[in-house]
Amino acid sequence: MPFSDFHGNRETVDRLRDMLGRERLPHAIVLSGAPGSGKYTLALMLAQALNCLTPRKNDGLPDFCGQCANCTRIAQAADLDARFAEAVEAREGLRETDKKETRIFVQTHPDVLIIPPDPPQMMIKVDQVRRVIGTIYYRPAEGRERVYIFTDSAFMKEAANSLLKVLEEPPEFATIFLLTENPGELLPTIRSRSMVFTLAALPAEEIERDLTRHRPEWKPPQRALVARLSEGAVGRARNFDLAAYSAARDHALAILNSALRGGEHSELFKITDSYRSGAEGREKTEQLIRTLYSLLRDLMFIHSGAPDAIRNTDISPQLNRLAESADFDWITAASDRLAEVERGMRRNLLRSLSLDAFAAALEK
Repeated sequence: MPFSDFHGNRETVDRLRDMLGRERLPHAIVLSGAPGSGKYTLALMLAQALNCLTPRKNDGLPDFCGQCANCTRIAQAADLDARFAEAVEAREGLRETDKKETRIFVQTHPDVLIIPPDPPQMMIKVDQVRRVIGTIYYRPAEGRERVYIFTDSAFMKEAANSLLKVLEEPPEFATIFLLTENPGELLPTIRSRSMVFTLAALPAEEIERDLTRHRPEWKPPQRALVARLSEGAVGRARNFDLAAYSAARDHALAILNSALRGGEHSELFKITDSYRSGAEGREKTEQLIRTLYSLLRDLMFIHSGAPDAIRNTDISPQLNRLAESADFDWITAASDRLAEVERGMRRNLLRSLSLDAFAAALEK
């Protein structure tokens, strides 16, 4: 998978490759962008290019072969979710005393260490940064460069301060990548010692064309819908769970209809009763809340006279009918109530009752 396979943001990618070719790649790089924009994929590609045993050039810029021992071993970390799950499962298999002292890392190559947020808090912890400090000053074992990839910017305070010490005096043979949705979440002192590159959102039309190749089983209206819902992130679009979204949207529409029309609530209770406790129920509820926000946003666009901004274009007639009953004040109130449901989830309130209360409070 050479750099030419990276979709979009060609100017940013080529700038990084040019710096790599001139041996001017910064020792600390912040890659910013929405989830699914390709931050992790690009960081892994650069790790391969830094350590490729048979480097080459394409379009006059450095590239990697993707076939040598270093490239293939680094590429084994491409499925971050799977590797993360394996690391968590391995930790769960340890004795209780060892489990408390073990932090989560992903490493498929001795010179490339991936540092994801550590559960259950899902934050980068100081022991993870200490592992970086403890290895970064040793020369690479099998490659030319040690590479560290922090996959999130949610640092505990002590961890962020510890990382700052490394950034002040980095070794010449190490590169640190910090991936973030918002660079502002990082300490200003960390940002000042790094170079920030942003992966911009892609146009919906470009993502739709990409989906024609990668998701040919979807019909054109489905690809158009996903292209809008993915908010310019091609990775999110390719991996979009259309079936789960459609199911959540059917429930969201039923809840909004129940709130706007009042009367019989048997269908509403049947739906909300399916949102149970546990991890699976939590994920299902979070999907429903995101979908409700998406529909409320579309209703706001309709009232604002901006129908071109609607994302759920395949159900425009249903949205227009809802908009006849839902005015600005109602949409604002619904958004506020939905935020209360989110807060209730964090306090582990009963999800089905929270959703019932959401609909009942908004009855007209």
